[in-house]
Amino acid sequence: MRELLLSLLAGIIIGIIFKFLKLPLPAPPVLAGVLGIVGVYFGGVIADYMKDFFSMGG
Repeated sequence: MRELLLSLLAGIIIGIIFKFLKLPLPAPPVLAGVLGIVGVYFGGVIADYMKDFFSMGG
């Protein structure tokens, strides 16, 4: 949980810095982009689960 909170805090700090420097935010500007990132993460998690599942059977 601490890892998640530190990650969120780092993201907030970076967002503030980018806004003060008037730079574009280094993140997808729309929900579809965010969902794409989440999908990539969960795809990796599912692939690890499947790899472990099938390696146990053989």
